[in-house]
Amino acid sequence: MPLELMDRPDLDAGHKEGFWTLNFGPQHPATHTTLRLVLQLDGEMVMDAEPDIGFLHSGFEKLGEVLDFNQYVTIVDRMNYISPLANEIAWHHSVEKLLGIELTPRCKYIRTIFAELMRIHDHLLCTGTCVLDLGGATAFMYAFNEREYIYEICERASGQRFHTSYTRVGGLLYDVTDDWIEMVRKFCRSFKKAYRDFSGLVMKNRIFVERTQGVGVLTYEDAIVGGATGPVARASGVVRDLRRDEPYLAYDDFDFDVCAAQGGDCYARFQVRMLEMLESLKIIEQAIENLPSGPIYAEGTGKEGLPDKREVYRSIEGLIHHFENIMPNRQMPAPKESVYAATESPNGELGYYIVGDGSFRAYRARTRPPSLLHFSLFPRMIRGCMLSDVAAVLGSINIIAAELDR
Repeated sequence: MPLELMDRPDLDAGHKEGFWTLNFGPQHPATHTTLRLVLQLDGEMVMDAEPDIGFLHSGFEKLGEVLDFNQYVTIVDRMNYISPLANEIAWHHSVEKLLGIELTPRCKYIRTIFAELMRIHDHLLCTGTCVLDLGGATAFMYAFNEREYIYEICERASGQRFHTSYTRVGGLLYDVTDDWIEMVRKFCRSFKKAYRDFSGLVMKNRIFVERTQGVGVLTYEDAIVGGATGPVARASGVVRDLRRDEPYLAYDDFDFDVCAAQGGDCYARFQVRMLEMLESLKIIEQAIENLPSGPIYAEGTGKEGLPDKREVYRSIEGLIHHFENIMPNRQMPAPKESVYAATESPNGELGYYIVGDGSFRAYRARTRPPSLLHFSLFPRMIRGCMLSDVAAVLGSINIIAAELDR
């Protein structure tokens, strides 16, 4: 017998005389990806909106119960393809909590640098496309120049530009080289000039300011009740940042500020992201100049992590250790426990809930993505706005469809 969707709201039930319904997406240019909104309009004023998800059918979460902890990293970096390494760090952060692994100082610093590079990478695209949706193509190109250089940094470390699959349980795929360190230093120098150009072009642009200030307001109370995190929450005055409030990796070692605003509108969200890029740059500069030496894989915590390649090639112990980690049904079992661990991803709190059953893969792997919560808040932001504001509000909350259809 087919199931009936009894709880689905009937848009026609709330339809009033003079209102009309508009499908916005899932292929609209301003939605960027497979997003669909059903809008109810009174003339050009948005009276209500219903986000409709389910167009990607990714099955990401179920794959986490089939692949082992290292294989699944190739899937999680596709959930938010704008900052893939941030997803990898979040996933293995949860796995290492389940297995009780403490990272080496060098690994922590390298992961922190990449996490902040991904924050800049993500914010550049979000702010650039937000301006593009409102008619500013030049700023979009400014943002893409710097993103291209971050791709090169990722490629130098991992061998891949986009989906890097760089983290491993207890460590990293490869150690970084002196060339890579010099590339990061060069980026820090060049980004400051690019930031001034980008900021000067947009932040005081009269058209952009008038299209974003007072538009799509999310109040402090709505942000709290709706579970908003990251720049969306901080733009509404919710000063919470997991890097400061629940430190992980090496964030305790660095001096940085948590950026926040009070307006809760599109301009405030844009402003918070711009300020956060400067704070990320500050963290990267501190980390790269104080990068510890030593191994990148955890030691003395069992055999969960992969051994150094030199050990594999030169010693029987290293070869056996590698064999035990790679061969199916011979990997290190996870304890029969469940954990939840989260990181401050560019869009907000990105957490993984993992249940271990004594095997080498997760019995259950669930994701807490920021985009799902923020997309559910969209109707509160857009009611009473004009139809032309839809693109501005969508661009300011940076929805990634792969996080919706997990």
